[in-house]
Amino acid sequence: MLDYDKEARRYDASRGGEARAEAAAGAVLDLIPDRPGRLLDLGCGTGIVTRRLAAARPATRVTGADLAAGMIRRAAVRLPGTIVRADSRRLPFPGAAFDAVTSIWLLHLLTDPEDLRAVLAECARVLKPGGVYVTTVDKAAAHDVGSDIEAALAGRPVRPAADAAGLVTAQAARQGLALAGRSAFPGVGQGRSPRSTIADLHRGWFSLLPPGDPRRETYAARLAALPDQDLPRADPTFSLRAFRKD
Repeated sequence: MLDYDKEARRYDASRGGEARAEAAAGAVLDLIPDRPGRLLDLGCGTGIVTRRLAAARPATRVTGADLAAGMIRRAAVRLPGTIVRADSRRLPFPGAAFDAVTSIWLLHLLTDPEDLRAVLAECARVLKPGGVYVTTVDKAAAHDVGSDIEAALAGRPVRPAADAAGLVTAQAARQGLALAGRSAFPGVGQGRSPRSTIADLHRGWFSLLPPGDPRRETYAARLAALPDQDLPRADPTFSLRAFRKD
């Protein structure tokens, strides 16, 4: 997993910046009733999406929470007094405290199935009855846009998707969260180029290949043989699911 304290400085610029944040926030807000209340943005990162949620819903009290100190420092500049450091598996909030909870690009980081259960249980706990939880699902699959890059990476061992839509929906149901809607948004500026994919492959992304495994170099060579090394392929489309607490 990435060190998000170190990643915080370059996080926004490397992930589509304001354009992607605008697309994400718009899609999330389409799934949340527009009424006064409280919203928790869990795994808020640098607050780039959180700020847009707050600006779009001035009658809603928005709180951002993240575990990485580097992310929290940046988010606190954007939204002073509304950001807390918290572990998503053990939230420091009372039950039924929020009308809505969001988690954008969080569940895919959970490598232990028990962590997924714990996070969804906490989201359900802090939601009021009738409240809505909105989350991204199938993040890794979104990057498979049918380009030559996916063809070059075919056959590599990959991690099971912790945020697979079916898995999240089933686990949410166990916590009393019923599927209530879905949406999608473009990952603006996140189309991958062969050269950037080689760098990510060496960082340990996209596969379960350990450092030093010769298959890393095999896949890197396939990517290096592709044309237009610095040309980004199509942007991914990210999926959202909304769940209502019965």
